[in-house]
Amino acid sequence: MNLRRRSLFLLALLLIVLSNVNDVFAQKDKKPLVVFVTGDHEYSGEETLPIIAAELEKNYGMRTIVLKAYPGPNSETDIPGLEALKDADLAVFYLRWRQLPKEQLAYIDAYLKSKKPLMGFRTTTHAFNYPKGHESEKWNAFGEFALNGPPGWGGAAKHTHYGHKSSTDVTVIPEQAKNPILTGVTGPFHARSWLYRVLPDYPTKGSTWLLMGKSVDPDKEAIENPVAWTGTNSFGAKIFMTTLGHPDDFKIESFQRLVINAIHWELGMKIPKQWKGKMDIQVQYREAK
Repeated sequence: MNLRRRSLFLLALLLIVLSNVNDVFAQKDKKPLVVFVTGDHEYSGEETLPIIAAELEKNYGMRTIVLKAYPGPNSETDIPGLEALKDADLAVFYLRWRQLPKEQLAYIDAYLKSKKPLMGFRTTTHAFNYPKGHESEKWNAFGEFALNGPPGWGGAAKHTHYGHKSSTDVTVIPEQAKNPILTGVTGPFHARSWLYRVLPDYPTKGSTWLLMGKSVDPDKEAIENPVAWTGTNSFGAKIFMTTLGHPDDFKIESFQRLVINAIHWELGMKIPKQWKGKMDIQVQYREAK
């Protein structure tokens, strides 16, 4: 190899090395993208979660996109922008009884099959409500196959709650007191959410229960139920699910910390040692329609 060819070879090799180094640093510096998917009729998730998203961007080095049912939260058949899930590092769902077209479901399906992490709030146990015999009826079990919870409302799982006038006392499960997700989550605390019954068959086997709820002033005989858990779903992705999520719950500092911590955990990031302070979340509950 003559000197000129050797010089060109070394230059090309150097460019390849520099390109790889730049790629490594670009990946290291890339902020994770969290995509929030909302549409729940009742709990104003389209208002509470944007506040969480803004906090993640301002204080925790993340990028966020918030998707909302169109033209309003009671609209069950359209959530524009779901193609954003293709680039998401974490998908957060707060849905209730949607009937999305199959082309929109395809984006959610592709995300699930990617085995990337996901998070769910409250009514996401019954995120979809297709009529019997519909081609997308299997999506009614989203709560089970995606988030280790009951496969929809009622049914064989007898998924129910203890009355809208009741509320929930929440305690940390002692064995999980040192779980990183519970950093700064001091209990007991009182949540406005009426307790969801998920036992005896859910969360699915292998899930880790984090918080336990006890119904206050229930309208029927009540048992304690887990209200937050982690696990691996049927696709092999790690999940965090909570059956809390009333807008008043988002006013509670321990619940805020739980959510921020869980998002970091889902992304494989260290739980923040320094809490950036309580968020001012003043959102009204909306009666289901």
